[in-house]
Amino acid sequence: MAIRKGDIVEGEIIDFTHEGNGVLKVDNFTVFAKGGLIGDLVKVKMEQIKKNYGIGSVIEIIQPSQDRIELNFNLTESKGAIPLIELDYSKQLEWKTNKVIRDLEKIGGLKDVRVRDIIKMDHPFRYRNHTQIPVGERDGRIVIGFYEMNSKNIVDMKGTILQPEIGNRIINIIRGWMEEYNISAYNKRTGKGIVRHIGIRTNKDNQAMLILVTGSKNIPYLGELIKALTKEDVVSIYQNINRAKSSITYGRQYIKLYGEDSLLDYIGNLKFKISPNSFFQVNRSQAEVLYNKTIEYLDLNKDDIVYDLYCGIGTISLYIGKEAKKVYGIEIVKEAIEDAKENAKLNGVDNVEFIEGKAESVFPKMMKKGIKANKVVVDPPRKGCEKEVLEAIVGLNPERVVYVSCNPSTMARDVKYLVEKGYKVEEVQPVDMFPHTSHVETVVLMSRVDK
Repeated sequence: MAIRKGDIVEGEIIDFTHEGNGVLKVDNFTVFAKGGLIGDLVKVKMEQIKKNYGIGSVIEIIQPSQDRIELNFNLTESKGAIPLIELDYSKQLEWKTNKVIRDLEKIGGLKDVRVRDIIKMDHPFRYRNHTQIPVGERDGRIVIGFYEMNSKNIVDMKGTILQPEIGNRIINIIRGWMEEYNISAYNKRTGKGIVRHIGIRTNKDNQAMLILVTGSKNIPYLGELIKALTKEDVVSIYQNINRAKSSITYGRQYIKLYGEDSLLDYIGNLKFKISPNSFFQVNRSQAEVLYNKTIEYLDLNKDDIVYDLYCGIGTISLYIGKEAKKVYGIEIVKEAIEDAKENAKLNGVDNVEFIEGKAESVFPKMMKKGIKANKVVVDPPRKGCEKEVLEAIVGLNPERVVYVSCNPSTMARDVKYLVEKGYKVEEVQPVDMFPHTSHVETVVLMSRVDK
């Protein structure tokens, strides 16, 4: 019998999607359901029916998974930000390692690849050094919190287990200020109201930068807010103006309201100036693990010349620069390149050159000019590498390619291309950069097959 919208179906969750939704089969029909864990026997109310799959929500857990755990803290936040939080951490890690293996097999067509067990976090909480938290109103009350999974409903929260305690205190200072002075939340539909999002960056020393996202320039009772915030170790406060109708968090305009221009943070023994709009790995301790593995896979010596494609603010480039002869970092975001150059000066690294532009355009042009390298690192966005980048890598013919990925599916696709063009996968190392979510970071070592 065909499944229709509004039907209630039963089944066992057998997998997760990349967003953390549960996957179950009902009469050989695939259903994606928010709100369950692998091993849960559930009832799901169907909300959408597509040609090859359906989407619904768990309305009842008939029998919980044996891998469900009792949390020893109160979870006031939405599980939309941490959908796997109630799944035993060892089982989360097992699923993530298996996902990398499955994607390499199904998408990459690669079997018998050496995939190491994922590198876990010893304390997988309060790891996010950058959170972006929506602000809204419901029934005349201010609500501050993450969205429910697959929705725009804000789950009101006092704090989140993902960020340091100072971040939670900032949330509640802003809530109290909005309630006391009748500061409204911004409404995208009407274009009225003030506060739209709260951005919080924290560093290794537990200092904070606040980015208050507003729908207009004027902020009433701003002095009172700054006075309250600076009783905490808030060293920098920015306003970001965002009038866009879209769901993008930050607009283009930043106005410094108080304190330092940037936040100083560290990964390993390198220091970085973090601007309000900088890209910086949100999990600093696991980023160090990731970069150390990248350096290990590159097997650097003082004669090596390395391309670092999609280099961001230069974190990997500067790590490489300590060991190599020369590094070329390429990044499309102008502000990131400016930060990268500043960070090179800050760390006394003078053998790294940062170039602004699209990797798929700049990289091939540099090669045509004869700027060669014997090793390459790529750390692309979730969509993976553009074909022009992969073609240029093949044309360069480096002895080693290290692929750093935040999306195993697109990584497997790109690795397949390089394998078909004469490279082999030596080893794959997953890293748990985002505990309690379905995201997994991966480092892949590839070497040239000498013919």
